[in-house]
Amino acid sequence: MDKTLVGWHVLRRAAWLLAASAALILLIGMGDIDLWLADLMFDFHVHEFPWQHVWLTEAFGHGTLKTLLTVLGALPLAACAWDLWRLARRRRALPDWWRLRVRLMSLCVILIPLITSLLKRASRSHCPWDLERYGGYQPYYRLLEHIPGWVEAGHCLPGGHASSALWLVGLAVFWLPHNPRKAADVALSALAFGAAVGWMQQMRGAHFLTHTLWSMWVACAVLAALLAANKALRAARRGAAETENTASGQAPA
Repeated sequence: MDKTLVGWHVLRRAAWLLAASAALILLIGMGDIDLWLADLMFDFHVHEFPWQHVWLTEAFGHGTLKTLLTVLGALPLAACAWDLWRLARRRRALPDWWRLRVRLMSLCVILIPLITSLLKRASRSHCPWDLERYGGYQPYYRLLEHIPGWVEAGHCLPGGHASSALWLVGLAVFWLPHNPRKAADVALSALAFGAAVGWMQQMRGAHFLTHTLWSMWVACAVLAALLAANKALRAARRGAAETENTASGQAPA
């Protein structure tokens, strides 16, 4: 059974889109859009982010919603673990069609938040509420701007909270390859949902726009990399099988 989900032409197009979107995010980060949006969220009269501690953004957005998404993300992981357990005991498990997609989905659940978290840990960028402009104590530096060594690392880029929802882009694999338009719609819907989760954090002063955009970019890059890896692995296995069959056919009787 052919397990190829997308063709190389689609993956090449995805690579170009990722490169173009990365350049666009860099341009946004080098300008003043981040500050302009954060200024809209900040009340300079009372020197605070009014949405920082309200129920919608803090209790629900940063608490309840994140918990629900974590529980939801555990479902494909549990299905994958169950399938591996059944296979190890040579019992009936998931059909091949479902196995591939559940595994890819599980990798999205793991890799997207993990890579986002690792990048965030390595980042020196600060959250808005840590900046002098918004009542904090750190200076503001734009994306790609040199940050002096004496400045404390902020660990705020990309937006980690948005990644708790952005793994949902992996749902697109369940419509590949038979319905690529539906798969694209599902991926875009997941990105929009992740952007909304990130926007609530921006309302609180926890992140800039570019922080959320980079999280979205990471999610897309991970999904594209997984699809490319599946394509390459499938091609390698097919080539090995053809080589083995050819060698068997030429073997002396």
